[in-house]
Amino acid sequence: MVVRPNVKELPGPKAKEVIEKNFEALAVTTQDPETLPIVIDHGDGILVYDVDGNTFYDFGSGVGVLNVGHAHPRVVKAVKRQAEKFTHFALNDFFYENAIVLANKLAELAPGDFPKKVVYQNSGAEANEAMMKLVKYGTGRKRFIAFYHAFHGRSQAVLSLTASKWVQQDRFFPTMPGVEHIPYPNPYRNPWHIDGYAEPDELVNRVIEFIEEYVFRHVPPHEVGAIVFEPIQGEGGYVVPPKNFFKELKKLADNYGILLADDEVQMGVGRTGKFWAIEHFDVAPDTIQFGKAIGGGIPLAGVVHRADIAFDKPGRHASTFGGNPVAIAAGIEVVEIVKELLPHVQEVGDYLHKRLEELLEKYEVIGDARGLGLAQAVEIVKSKDTKEKNPKLRDAIVKEAVKRGLILLGCGDNSIRFIPPLTIKEEEIDVAMEIFEESLKAALQ
Repeated sequence: MVVRPNVKELPGPKAKEVIEKNFEALAVTTQDPETLPIVIDHGDGILVYDVDGNTFYDFGSGVGVLNVGHAHPRVVKAVKRQAEKFTHFALNDFFYENAIVLANKLAELAPGDFPKKVVYQNSGAEANEAMMKLVKYGTGRKRFIAFYHAFHGRSQAVLSLTASKWVQQDRFFPTMPGVEHIPYPNPYRNPWHIDGYAEPDELVNRVIEFIEEYVFRHVPPHEVGAIVFEPIQGEGGYVVPPKNFFKELKKLADNYGILLADDEVQMGVGRTGKFWAIEHFDVAPDTIQFGKAIGGGIPLAGVVHRADIAFDKPGRHASTFGGNPVAIAAGIEVVEIVKELLPHVQEVGDYLHKRLEELLEKYEVIGDARGLGLAQAVEIVKSKDTKEKNPKLRDAIVKEAVKRGLILLGCGDNSIRFIPPLTIKEEEIDVAMEIFEESLKAALQ
């Protein structure tokens, strides 16, 4: 029997009290109690229960962290088991076996027939920071290429790579010099107004041409260490590039001795139906940055990278908590759970995409439905003909959905992402789509 969301009052009295105290004590700039006034008490799988007894479907997975769901019993057991033994023993100075076990699992799962190593960090931003240092140290090159609408973190160096929203850069200039941005091959919305679904090769050629003819006109290619990308742009709108894009990008990169740095922080660990999203594109990147979902809710991140660019002298890079033993124990269990779930993710991801495409055909304000596996999104527009963005309607839909017990997150300027835990059932997708359509109708009134 499927448990349905149940919301009586939002926010309830206990939630109101916590939210008020939250803003007195914490400086969190991304919380929006007008849109998502949820104060969690506990979670179970895709379900979130708040402090007032309301029940929600979590189609945000804790912002892409809880791929195996809330409080997965196997992860909880692994965390308890490790916490009873030891909770910390700094990996930058000492040793413990589980850190090697997880590193070997991640390296084995990463594409590429070459020796690999792993450096552990605590967050996705830290993983991308470590990647930049690895590239600089391992290649001797100091420049990078990234993409417009990319998100790679908010810390000072990786902020130079991030080009998602200007508010993320406001008052933080100067960022690290030496980064050039280029258009991402968005099939639905790109600077050349190419229909990338009908003409994928033309769109890919334009992006490659842009690098060759414009970027390399003023940037010495032999000074570029890496092209940094998300295999599917996350905060940029869940944009899936044409199938052959990364093969062409790799040809260009190999021609100039440039590395490919794959940011899988949001799309990795089974989210797309493959363990790493880049596997859909048959390319082996030189680095894979991971984070978010790998620890099952315990902070853990890092980089799987070519062994020949590894830090080879003490003190080049370190982290007190990177590779924390409790997080490592959770990570080992998460990897095994996700490997078991991958066929299921492909199946239910296809089903979710089909349901979203049905709504695309039905509603003029849904301009595009896209995604792989359980990384799906719709783009909200004023009309299909003009493709004019409609962020106001997008925000209204998200607000209406949470009132009905469906947690959704925006992405890009005007898109909504659907990223439930990988354990979700088709029946639960049906309930969520019912609520989403009700919310859409209410927002249109």
